[in-house]
Amino acid sequence: MTSQPLTLTRYILSQQQVYPGATGELSVLLTQIGLAAKIISRELSRLGFGALWGESGETNVQGEEVKRLDQFANETFIHAFGHSGLVCTLISEEMEKPLHLSENCPHAKYTLLYDPIDGSASLDVNGAVGSVFSIYRRPATGDHTTPEANLRPGVEQVIAGYVLYGPGTMLVYADSQGVQGFTLDRGIGEFLLSHERIRIPAKGKTYSVNEGHSRFWHADTRAFVDYLKQPDSATGRPYSARYIGAFVADFHRTLLSGGVFLYPADTANPKKPTGKLRLMYEINPMALIAERAGGRASTGTGRVLEIVPTSLHQRAPVIIGSSEDVAVAERFARGAAPA
Repeated sequence: MTSQPLTLTRYILSQQQVYPGATGELSVLLTQIGLAAKIISRELSRLGFGALWGESGETNVQGEEVKRLDQFANETFIHAFGHSGLVCTLISEEMEKPLHLSENCPHAKYTLLYDPIDGSASLDVNGAVGSVFSIYRRPATGDHTTPEANLRPGVEQVIAGYVLYGPGTMLVYADSQGVQGFTLDRGIGEFLLSHERIRIPAKGKTYSVNEGHSRFWHADTRAFVDYLKQPDSATGRPYSARYIGAFVADFHRTLLSGGVFLYPADTANPKKPTGKLRLMYEINPMALIAERAGGRASTGTGRVLEIVPTSLHQRAPVIIGSSEDVAVAERFARGAAPA
């Protein structure tokens, strides 16, 4: 008999013994995220024919236009965890305040943060988009219903991951054992293990950044990107530019192929002086994945995962990817010449 690919559920259950005192709740939680991803993937496959096409006419807490699919994806996550007994609090890009699931809270042990649809501006041109998620243990003491109770650094994440909706749908997650990737087999409706123990190359050949904002970058960012463009065979330069405009898609390519993605602080929008990406449910999950895969995630001056948030929807700059490439970017940020 030929061996069959492991489903997401079977793989997670097979790994339970590595968690001391594991109860199986994390396994079910990831399975529910997989369910939400399947539903969203199905709707994306027929986008343009149904009622989820276009704008909803509403704006979210960040003042951004909300597409109908954003709303649908947010509600899909909520329904996936209602009456599950797993998650007490949901924190989403699309909701100003945490949502507490009263039916779960007496016993649920986890808090889920997520961006239901990352890169939704790409939907109108049939571009790749994604979902991002981050799982924390519920605060053990104090009033966990307040936003302040959930302002915790990324190092406290238990599991983090993303779903990429592209030509294929992939679910990638990081836990204490490393980074695993699963691809949705639409024929049987299951996520199958396709990328086990992902490791990001120590050095890449591409960089990813929105160069349309280059005039608004700080001098160290411009110097770093200019450095990547300069020919030098000894260091493998010039790097090639690759930019999709959806964080999940750009990060996924970087994770598998190496290189560096950056969304730096800039002066383009006075309301977003530290960049566009949100720390708690966009940057932190990717930072955990990068580190568990052997890469790095930095603000330029420090480790992303050590930032203590001051608000749920806080933004932060990020440089993420291959360890050697991020280290070079940090040297530029310090005003030092690359080694």
